[in-house]
Amino acid sequence: MKHIIIGTAGHVDHGKTRLIKTLTGTETDRLKEEQERGISIELGFAQLKLPSGKQAGIVDVPGHERFIKNMLAGVGGIDLVMLVIAADEGVMPQTKEHVDIIQLLQVKKGIVVLTKTDLVDEEWLALVSEEIREYLMNTVLSQAPIIPVSSLTKQGIPELLQVIDKFVEDTEERISSGKLRLPIDRVFSVTGFGTVVTGTLQSGRVMIGDTVGIMPQGFVSRVRSIQVHGKKVDQARAGQRTAVNLTNIEVDDVKRGSVLVTPNSVEPSHRMDVKLLLLESAAKPLKNRARVRLYLGTDEILGRVRLLDREELEPNQEAYVQLELEQEGIAGKGDRFVIRSYSPMRTIAGGVVIDPNAPKHKRYRPEVIEELTTKEKGTPEELIDQYVAAKQALLNQEEIMTGTGLSEQVVEENLSKLVAEQRIKIIATDKKNLLLTQAVYRKWCQEVKSMIINYHREFPLREGYPKEELRSRKFSSINNKNFQYLLTEMAADGIIKLFDKTLASPEFGDKLADGHQKMINNIMATIEEGNFQPPSWAEAVKKYRIKDAEAQEYLQYLLRTGKLLKLGDEELYFPVEKYREAKEKIIKFIKDHQEITVAQTRDLLGTSRKYILPLLEFLDRERITRRVGDSRILV
Repeated sequence: MKHIIIGTAGHVDHGKTRLIKTLTGTETDRLKEEQERGISIELGFAQLKLPSGKQAGIVDVPGHERFIKNMLAGVGGIDLVMLVIAADEGVMPQTKEHVDIIQLLQVKKGIVVLTKTDLVDEEWLALVSEEIREYLMNTVLSQAPIIPVSSLTKQGIPELLQVIDKFVEDTEERISSGKLRLPIDRVFSVTGFGTVVTGTLQSGRVMIGDTVGIMPQGFVSRVRSIQVHGKKVDQARAGQRTAVNLTNIEVDDVKRGSVLVTPNSVEPSHRMDVKLLLLESAAKPLKNRARVRLYLGTDEILGRVRLLDREELEPNQEAYVQLELEQEGIAGKGDRFVIRSYSPMRTIAGGVVIDPNAPKHKRYRPEVIEELTTKEKGTPEELIDQYVAAKQALLNQEEIMTGTGLSEQVVEENLSKLVAEQRIKIIATDKKNLLLTQAVYRKWCQEVKSMIINYHREFPLREGYPKEELRSRKFSSINNKNFQYLLTEMAADGIIKLFDKTLASPEFGDKLADGHQKMINNIMATIEEGNFQPPSWAEAVKKYRIKDAEAQEYLQYLLRTGKLLKLGDEELYFPVEKYREAKEKIIKFIKDHQEITVAQTRDLLGTSRKYILPLLEFLDRERITRRVGDSRILV
């Protein structure tokens, strides 16, 4: 089952928590202070069951300015954001800061939920919607749907659930392979069990009994038990909201911002190389050595910004920067982060980690900038994985070498690793093997299978989906030869069943529904009644009042399954058994008399020239007989 995390964002008192309770029935304000004050202070969590039966986790993040750091702890692990804006107030200060954070973290899937619509009229609602669309125009949420709802009257809630369901369907599941990484956002103690940590599992999986590391503290523990959305499980996978009960660890040993990891898989660091963007909304340029607050995963760390090629960074500009941290942090290459000014606290910048364990650089060195530019592209393994994933196509090794700029040896070595880790799929050919990511291959398999099943449902009398139609609709960028290799691989994996010109679901057979079988039996009986003078197809189906399109489906089925045989260019169809009977009579007559004429054939079969001439010409084409003058002899 797919595991998707939805996060809320938005200004204080715009109805995020009330919306989640309406959607899930869960009150996410669990602290007494939160309930008394009517605002969220800590992160809240709930499970949402969607109309399709799919499930998603919801993280309710605080909106009040004082609790932005808690909001940052929750939004980093989400797949889909719901930006909540109250219809009676519109875009407010924390709305803008939350949008900046979403932009910096590149949370590209989002829905704008316009709450409290019961408090405004239609004209006001239209004005607010227009204001929101204009404000989001140049952000990652520019295409996000705006869904008006009322948590009080429930108006718009069914529509919102349908939209969420579609987003969840279209959201790619996080990969559960690789090393365990769970940024911790809550730490508490349960009587009789000890320390429990919670967070969104970003990569890998965790199982009961696993040995895990707690970084940056460097502690090692064992997993006693696991819960996902309040239910005990044996293991949790990437994308799930997870609670892990740890042995031999005190609550004071762990904090929000710590990371649960595979032992010895990461190193804490005081220094990180990053690509930094200063927001256009920043009040002033960012100076070298400025003290800032770094929000990375679920952690908040004080540090200083070392600008490597300038003295200050202007708003709306990017630069390579080295962050010097006052405490050790844990990061991975490609992690996104947010920067807030030290005082007053405002979101001003963000970016992506290039090197999480960087050496100290000298400033104004062109070679340093050049090295960081290269590092930004990734390790050879990451470059290959990213390149193949981005192409979403069948590639050969030479294309990967050209696209990544890597040598043949480096590509071969890293491809072997990616194949062994089941991240790259090999499509065998008679020359150069083709490659694509396992994720894309699985996606293609699912899409092809779905298309075939729908086709069987629409055309139950056909053998299967025409190959060329599938290539035209789904794989037009792949040449026919490579397309055939792809289908062969899918057939070998049991995804499809291959025929000469079509493909079918392995579960699909020629057993027809009773209604279709009955109609075929009736049509065949009508044709067979004519003996060697069968009626035309139009005459055969006329009395059953079948529509032309449906009649053609029955005809093609009978021809495909060998129950009917078409003779010549005319619309003349013989039941196969009658054809065989006629053929045997003709062969026997020729053996007895050395030849047979049209007239003799007519008398032999008791039929007319209308049927005899096409029949004899068909036997000629089949190289059973040969015409000599006005007679036929055996070949």
